[in-house]
Amino acid sequence: MNASTAYEQVSPVVPSWLNKGDNAWQMTASTLVAVQSMPGLVILYASIVKKKWAVNSAFMALYAFAAVLICWVLLGYRMAFGDELLPFWGKGAPALGQKYLISRARVPESTHRREDGTTETVEPWYPMASLVYFQFTFAAITLILLAGSVLGRMNIKAWMAFVPLWLIFSYTVGAFSLWGGGFLYHWGVIDYSGGYVIHLSSGIAGLTAAYWVGPRLKSDRERFPPNNVLLMLAGAGLLWMGWSGFNGGAPYAANIDASIAVLNTNVCAATSLLVWTSLDVVYFGKPSVIGAVQGMMTGLVCITPGAGLVQSWAAIVMGILSGSIPWVSMMILHKKSALLQKVDDTLGVFHTHAVAGLLGGLLTGLLAEPELCGLILPVRTRGAFYGGSGGVQFLKQAVAAIFVIAWNVVSTTLILLFIRLFIPLRMPEEQLVIGDDAVHGEEAYALWGDGEKYDATKHGRNASLFGEETAESPYVNGARGVTINL
Repeated sequence: MNASTAYEQVSPVVPSWLNKGDNAWQMTASTLVAVQSMPGLVILYASIVKKKWAVNSAFMALYAFAAVLICWVLLGYRMAFGDELLPFWGKGAPALGQKYLISRARVPESTHRREDGTTETVEPWYPMASLVYFQFTFAAITLILLAGSVLGRMNIKAWMAFVPLWLIFSYTVGAFSLWGGGFLYHWGVIDYSGGYVIHLSSGIAGLTAAYWVGPRLKSDRERFPPNNVLLMLAGAGLLWMGWSGFNGGAPYAANIDASIAVLNTNVCAATSLLVWTSLDVVYFGKPSVIGAVQGMMTGLVCITPGAGLVQSWAAIVMGILSGSIPWVSMMILHKKSALLQKVDDTLGVFHTHAVAGLLGGLLTGLLAEPELCGLILPVRTRGAFYGGSGGVQFLKQAVAAIFVIAWNVVSTTLILLFIRLFIPLRMPEEQLVIGDDAVHGEEAYALWGDGEKYDATKHGRNASLFGEETAESPYVNGARGVTINL
């Protein structure tokens, strides 16, 4: 049998342009990225926070995932990947029509004229529906990562308003500018899979949001232990394994560049985790599980802007730097900076995503390999390490980072100030003291402890289920509860 017959039109559902392998991989990659958010980050957030904020933190991620999808198909996708409205923004329109979704995927403003006079447009060999959903998963995880900066105190109603507004007025700008055929795309800035569009954006916007929302309670800032370290590792594991779809799906095809990207992603993450853990052992005398997760995260973030464009030895170099530079910024510089001390970034998203994402973008400008760049980029380029025009590429990476940082600071500020006119950004004090029970009327665990109102009918003497005499716990400064006098 001739292999070419696999791509012949055999029915209306298998048009001649459809590559079944590419389509299958793109849908698989989309699912892997979706699993990073739901349930990956939902589990990670629910377990890495103090027990009294487990439900609220999980719900913020869950809500963002659902809200982004609806806003994406109604307006957002075509603002990021549709026809040009401005050099940094596309024309918003629904991505719901049958004719539109079953047609061949295409990014209309990506048409680029090569030096030899020919033109090239991003046109994957699968339907538009696959591309719309794949890019949704990127948009969703960006908002969920941002949420990590404001866990434990942001008014849930304010968050519900913030998600669609930030998606429309901030995320789509970065996505169109760098991926959808905007001015940075045609200028030749490299962002292979979201080091700037996703991670630098979420880190900077998260820090900005944390500033405007305000800090957690003093008691929460001083003591905020994970309520379930093992469950936290499960969420982190889903995040790491899902990153193969994150970076492996970026070429829009099941090609050799996707293979390079998947390998480099895992090599960099493993290196970064080991370096971060080693630094913890050297400076603190013991390895930290939370530190290992943070090191894993910074490695995954750092490789993202250049995953399919750097050699694997360079992925190790990037892993060494992503396991050390963000570590220094979080463990040393953070404590010396008055601004960073004032702003309460709950999960340190600024360090794990903004610092690591910026680092990855700049390192891509140094280490991008010319032949790998030629496989996927519209502009022939190379990193500064390879000579030639590589120095110019590094400068382009720096300028693009400045644009992304500035846009996210301004847009996030304006969005939150607008919401503040109608909804308080921070929870009232009584909710901050109690947590999930006050905000949602639900708790993560059916145990009386930190975050639950004391009720003498349930928790006082003689309130035991089995009738035993009970007494208040003497540990009033720690987790509250009851003791049973046997």
